[in-house]
Amino acid sequence: MSKFVNWFPTSVDRKVRIAAWATFVAQTLIVVTGGAVRLTASGLGCPTWPRCTEDSFVSTPEMGIHGVIEFGNRLLTFALVIIAVITFALIFRMRKNRRDLFWLALVIGLGIPAQAIIGGISVLTQLDPYVVGLHFVVSIVMVALSTMLVYRVYHGNAPRTWVSEPSQSKIPLVVWLVAVFQMITIIFGILTTGSGPHAGDADARRNGLDGEILQHLHSYPAYTAVALTLLAIVMASRARLFALRHALILLIILNGVQITVGIIQSRTGLPPLLVGIHMLLACLVSAATTYALLKLRKVA
Repeated sequence: MSKFVNWFPTSVDRKVRIAAWATFVAQTLIVVTGGAVRLTASGLGCPTWPRCTEDSFVSTPEMGIHGVIEFGNRLLTFALVIIAVITFALIFRMRKNRRDLFWLALVIGLGIPAQAIIGGISVLTQLDPYVVGLHFVVSIVMVALSTMLVYRVYHGNAPRTWVSEPSQSKIPLVVWLVAVFQMITIIFGILTTGSGPHAGDADARRNGLDGEILQHLHSYPAYTAVALTLLAIVMASRARLFALRHALILLIILNGVQITVGIIQSRTGLPPLLVGIHMLLACLVSAATTYALLKLRKVA
């Protein structure tokens, strides 16, 4: 018995790092598979919840490929639960000296059933665009929390201070503004998608908003975020904050790719593959933004 207990670490080791990365990958992958459900019009492949049909928890041959795709996405939730349980178990023995990891693992674990419930409500409301949008927002939050978990297992929990004091420098303010405009971009992107052709099912209702206007409202904060990121890179370089600068460079590269994909998809009729890539990049941009925010502080 003691051998089994001792397998669970009392400090961060390779097992904990692998679990943290698995959490991040799984939280990102669930967004990608959720996008596949929506982009293949399989959102009601399982027409009810928590069962797939009134009489079965699994998809049936009569439901075709849409049932397989939707049920496959639901199955991935169980993989998320398994990863969350393993991660929490690995961190549990270090809960006193690594409270940061303990609470992150706990919140991420509790977020999974919350996400499942929101997903179930979206099915029960016949893919209401606002419920589906909330589902995506929570997914982005989960990706950000998973990014924090990965960061913390590598950088410890020693007391931290600002890399550049807010009272003496505008760098923290600019980086936080970047994060704000990134979030605004995501919200308008959700509204734009809710007005467009990829509602998850041919009969699902749209939000009734003007998609053309929303495309512009979606792009303006994205361009603003890029401009602010460029400004932050210059400021970080002048202040010799190289770790922060590297994080911001990663962010602006991902943003550049994201904007390029967004422009191409809008001019080519929103092909599902490009929309799916756009969703994946939204997760990566959110992760990179979180990483840049974390780099605003250093070990005291």
